[in-house]
Amino acid sequence: MILQTNAAPSAQETDDGDRQPGGAYRDAFGRSASGPLAGIVVADFGRVLAGPYCTMLLADLGATVIKVESPSGDETRAWKPPVFEGQSTYYLSINRNKRSIALDFGDPDDLETARCIAGSADVVIENFKPGGLDRFGLDYTSIAERNPAVVYASITGFGTAGGAELPGYDLLVQAMSGLMSLTGDSHTPGYRSGIAVFDVITGLHAAIGVLSALHERGKSGRGQRIEVNLMSSALSGMVNQTAGFLLSGNVPTRMGNEHPSIYPYEPFPTAKGEIILGIGNDRQFRTLCGVLGVPELVTDPKFAAAPDRSLNRSALRPILQDKLAARTASEWFDIFTEARLPCAPINDVRGGMEFAQRLGLEPIVEVGNGEDALPGVRNPITFSATPASYDLVPPGIDADRGDILQWLQSAVPRT
Repeated sequence: MILQTNAAPSAQETDDGDRQPGGAYRDAFGRSASGPLAGIVVADFGRVLAGPYCTMLLADLGATVIKVESPSGDETRAWKPPVFEGQSTYYLSINRNKRSIALDFGDPDDLETARCIAGSADVVIENFKPGGLDRFGLDYTSIAERNPAVVYASITGFGTAGGAELPGYDLLVQAMSGLMSLTGDSHTPGYRSGIAVFDVITGLHAAIGVLSALHERGKSGRGQRIEVNLMSSALSGMVNQTAGFLLSGNVPTRMGNEHPSIYPYEPFPTAKGEIILGIGNDRQFRTLCGVLGVPELVTDPKFAAAPDRSLNRSALRPILQDKLAARTASEWFDIFTEARLPCAPINDVRGGMEFAQRLGLEPIVEVGNGEDALPGVRNPITFSATPASYDLVPPGIDADRGDILQWLQSAVPRT
């Protein structure tokens, strides 16, 4: 059974993918689903971050996501602290709107169930070690034989050629890609990013690949395999730094909070606290000089043009610091915002959430309903007609075995 969106339901879709009045669908388990991916079934063989983040985004947008776990569960279930009611907040952050089944691939019945799930899904996402699913018959070639229209996404750390044996941890990729050489002050060792940034970027790339392949399948009827890896995503995600090396031979180094090509573009001390200035063009610099009472800087040949400001930042910095010392960061934020200058306070995570709330971005949503509901971070994509939903709290291990097995009985003939 392959569910097709934006098409009339086939005979196989009548039990779990059919439209209801008003354009909504029932998902594979009879739940109303009206998001843009309603009717799509995703078999999630991913774990930790990149795969689960990708599948959560798809689930928010209406896809039915079946999370296949080992009997011990996703590793992130044990990544504590912090915790919410005893559960790992790491796990909770990337597994809403999914259903869980625990399967031991060493057990013949469990393995056949895994094959049936993959064989009945529109999308399969996995991040096992390259070749790790071959011996179980869960690799792309094996699944495509029984499910030719499947979109099969593999996520690895370093690809399937020379890096196939390397463990795919975000921290390792931050080190090997060069990101850590860019993070920190010039006199400090390299630092990792405060988040697993390349896991997240790779998860986004995987989601883009899946959606693109589904679009192609809608035209051709063909499925295909998608491969993404953290190292390639890292090199792509470092954009100007990798391009600067390729095009000019420049090997960038750590500059703390400074930008190699723009100035002023860093935190500045004030009478109380620091404020970020991000002056990206000459017009903004003219405005800044007017606000600070130093209009003569606009015509100074050392500072008049953006490249000159970057080259002469050591001379410009103390002038700006002297002027900024007259007021607090909070006062400057109000003044600069009124002048439409790019600026920002330096918040902690609590402050960031509160600031987003003040802007009306509504960053916090309620996941689930009733006593089991918990707060979550809003999906960042807004749709005018088919909004994201937050119906299911992250599942417990094997919480949906009965429903999934019942669905398989009607969806896929046992052979």
